[in-house]
Amino acid sequence: MPASTTVKLNTGAEMPTVGLGTWKSAPGQVELAVEFALKNGYKSVDTAAAYQNEAEVGLGIKNSGVARESFFLTTKLDNPDHLRAEAALEDSLRKLGTTYLDLWLMHWPAPMTAGSVDPIKTIDWLDTWKSMTKIHKEHPEKVRAIGVSNFSVKFLERLLAEPGIFTPAVNQIELHPSCPQQDVVDFCVARGIVLTAYSPLGSDNSPLLKNEIVNKLATKYNVQPANVLVSLQANRPRVTVLPKSVTNSRIANNSTIIDLTEEEIAELQTIDKTHHFRACHPSWTGWGSLGFPDCLDADKE
Repeated sequence: MPASTTVKLNTGAEMPTVGLGTWKSAPGQVELAVEFALKNGYKSVDTAAAYQNEAEVGLGIKNSGVARESFFLTTKLDNPDHLRAEAALEDSLRKLGTTYLDLWLMHWPAPMTAGSVDPIKTIDWLDTWKSMTKIHKEHPEKVRAIGVSNFSVKFLERLLAEPGIFTPAVNQIELHPSCPQQDVVDFCVARGIVLTAYSPLGSDNSPLLKNEIVNKLATKYNVQPANVLVSLQANRPRVTVLPKSVTNSRIANNSTIIDLTEEEIAELQTIDKTHHFRACHPSWTGWGSLGFPDCLDADKE
């Protein structure tokens, strides 16, 4: 099926399918990566307060000379900021050097202490979502859309069961052939929630880059294995994707998207049956599995 170039959010806005991810992109590198990406055709940049690189991302945006209205910018509310959402938003806007966000996400439904050291079980993430909704409604000039990240079906069901609740525009989750999370994808697509795939390659030094199926398709289409993995997500309905690199050649290469057949997509998704893994397990938050079926062992710890 043909890959998409943009996906429409429930706000009516168009979100570019491929964006630059900046997780683990360090200051001193990330600003150059953002500048290069924007100068070379990328129309979406994703960062987060937790990445501790928003100021550098902002510098890269400034140095690119690209008009702010010409690209889509996403950042995220950090786990220790659940009780200070409005102040945290202002911090992010200031560091990024922008007056507005195209998308603001709750990074995890997992309130934590300063520095994300320990969980705070007395704070309800649902109250945080209500605060984000209030800010969005009162200040649409600052926040054009809101969404969530790392939400399982169980947590989405709780959110959407709340009377009069605002439906997230996006749910950003780990998505690659060894972590397809089809239950979350199906749930979101059925409710008009766009998925954004982080770690589409399986993160750094991923075994997926050496996978036989991935390399077979890379040879067929005369592209790199990374292009197959990024394209897999871009070929799925209502899914956007965030390849991440601080190397100019890889940033440029990752934007090359190929059209995959339904059979090829299905074949790539079978990889999970024999080699399942996550680059980012939710148990680090101290909140257990967060409802993800493949992480339930964390609830026994």
